[in-house]
Amino acid sequence: MELRQLRYFVKVVEQGSFSQAAAALGVVTSALSQQISRLEGELCTRLLQRTSKGVLPTEAGLAFWRQAQLALRHADHAVRAAQQARLSGHASVGLAPSTASVLGLALMAAMRARYPEVRLHLVESLSGHLGRMLAARQLDLAVMFQVEPAQGWSVVPLLQERLYVMGRRGLPGLPTGARTRIEQLTELPLILPSGPHGLRALVDQAFARARCTPRVVAEIDGLALLMDAVSAGLGATIQPGAATLRLRGDDVAWARIGNAQARRPNLLVSLSDDELSPAALATRVVLTEVARALVAEGRWIGASFHES
Repeated sequence: MELRQLRYFVKVVEQGSFSQAAAALGVVTSALSQQISRLEGELCTRLLQRTSKGVLPTEAGLAFWRQAQLALRHADHAVRAAQQARLSGHASVGLAPSTASVLGLALMAAMRARYPEVRLHLVESLSGHLGRMLAARQLDLAVMFQVEPAQGWSVVPLLQERLYVMGRRGLPGLPTGARTRIEQLTELPLILPSGPHGLRALVDQAFARARCTPRVVAEIDGLALLMDAVSAGLGATIQPGAATLRLRGDDVAWARIGNAQARRPNLLVSLSDDELSPAALATRVVLTEVARALVAEGRWIGASFHES
């Protein structure tokens, strides 16, 4: 039995609905239902019953709900006691430029509020460079998009991002609707990162699967300069939704690419747990919570949770 299962169960009883509880918790309904079923299986008894008006606890469920609330209060007290111990130290986190644009400041604020004695070191760089820094023990953790096997790292799916085409309004070939497909972008002048960049590989694969070829007019390996060029009307680009935060001016439009393969997985990668300091372990937890909150609040454009 896990604390997560207790929290899920209590929320379902409070909301009287699986769908409303899932929305409040920031999880998908199927994952919530699966956890409740697993809990009932462990207890060998039915805790909830579905009615025409929603979900109600059984007699056993009502008794379990009272004790679950007590257990959760004790757990929350334990968390506060641990936090009041003033965890200190330092933690180093690597973020790709587009990820940093949406996650960086939010992570700093959350760490400052929860662990003010922990000194956070943020590194903004390409995903491949972040991997090399992890291997050299120059980083504790990083958000990456692909990982070489057999590294001995902890790798946890964090979220996935849809890709968008972005460009200045009036640019020849730029879609005018909210959605488009890779096949409709063959005449669009694109500014993309160069070949070794992970996003470029993803874009090239998407075009290849659609059996068409992109029209690349320039390559830029820095997000700030690339987005400046797009804002200036020198070409369009294909980026995750987070990159829209780096666009300048109101005369810029973007459209979601509907092809199923036009998505980028985000992985939370860290050194093995026995190599991480308490400060780094705490930072990993906070980063996950902040990322999920940004997605749930709609502040991470085009991002969605990995279903568990």
